[in-house]
Amino acid sequence: MIAPYLNWLVLCAALGLSACGGEERAPEPTPPTPPITTPEPPTAASLCDQSTSEVNWSALMSEDCPSLSDYSLFVDPTQPTRDPRQPGQQYLLTAELFSDHASKYRYLFLPQASTMEYQDSEVISMPVGTVLVKSFALPADTGLSGANNETLIETRLLIHRESGWVALPYVWQDQQAKLALAGAQIPHTLIDQGEEKSFTYQVPSQPQCKQCHQRAEGERVQFSPIGPKARLLNRPGSDGVNQLARWQANDQLTGVPEINTIPTAVALSDDTAPSELRVRSYLDVNCGHCHRPEGQASLSGLRLGFFVEPHSHEYGLCKQPPGYDGGEAGLDYDIVPANGNASILPYRMEQLGAKDRMPPIGRALSHTDAITLVRQWIDSLPPELGQCH
Repeated sequence: MIAPYLNWLVLCAALGLSACGGEERAPEPTPPTPPITTPEPPTAASLCDQSTSEVNWSALMSEDCPSLSDYSLFVDPTQPTRDPRQPGQQYLLTAELFSDHASKYRYLFLPQASTMEYQDSEVISMPVGTVLVKSFALPADTGLSGANNETLIETRLLIHRESGWVALPYVWQDQQAKLALAGAQIPHTLIDQGEEKSFTYQVPSQPQCKQCHQRAEGERVQFSPIGPKARLLNRPGSDGVNQLARWQANDQLTGVPEINTIPTAVALSDDTAPSELRVRSYLDVNCGHCHRPEGQASLSGLRLGFFVEPHSHEYGLCKQPPGYDGGEAGLDYDIVPANGNASILPYRMEQLGAKDRMPPIGRALSHTDAITLVRQWIDSLPPELGQCH
């Protein structure tokens, strides 16, 4: 009788007391089910934040970065006047736009295995991916040169993206260049020919850039660079080699004619050149981009491009400007042959007020040397070129 009873106890132990009339055991608690959540999508990292020892081409082609250094264009990001990263190269112009005596440092970044196309009179055609960099430094004394005499003010980028050319102005402060789409006003004092001059330098806003760089092409409006024209590039570079010839030899520029056949602008300060050529070159680079049929000043009828006949009515001889009252001097004609003081052209170059100043943006000072030369050239014109009545 004992053996069956022991067997029964073993069976109850194996099956559990509740099944055999014993005390019921409380069930184990069920762990809570975690809530179902949808993970946040990862935030796309800005291409401007990439750390690289090479040019940040991806950011250049797609983003307006807050700092110039984000593009990694220079070995030392605080020094945009030297040591560009490859493939950057400095280029120089034969004649320059006047910008309150600022020195300018220009660099071209051309994508690998791409080429530019030569143009006889217009800006050289540059492929998508091209970047032009121009830094401005104001002098303490216009009679001195060198970095110790200059204050870095702004760096402008022109970037040729798939959608077209884009202008980005950067302002320097505390050795950093920050994007300033609205422009900036920067007070500065310098010595010019022994005279102290205080003024406010104007960094153009992005819309103001269009005033000079934009031109009409039929029903379209085209934004493009101004300076890289053959007549302004036909000179030795910093290495002593003609820039156009070097680019041609490096397969970076096609269609270049014989170098000695290219008409070339000259610097205002080049007193070895004829005064008329110096005047034409200066007016071309400072005024010609607006005073052309496709430019912002097309309605004026005044044409100041390099290839316009300088002894013509369209160049201003005995031409009355529409919509201009002649200023306080009450002048009537853009150019009066043999009478520079009676001519509107040098008068407006001299003015500083918004109503009369020409060019209307880009300067707060008068370029005394240029005004003097233009007046002297007009004085030298034979009176019989035009009787202004």
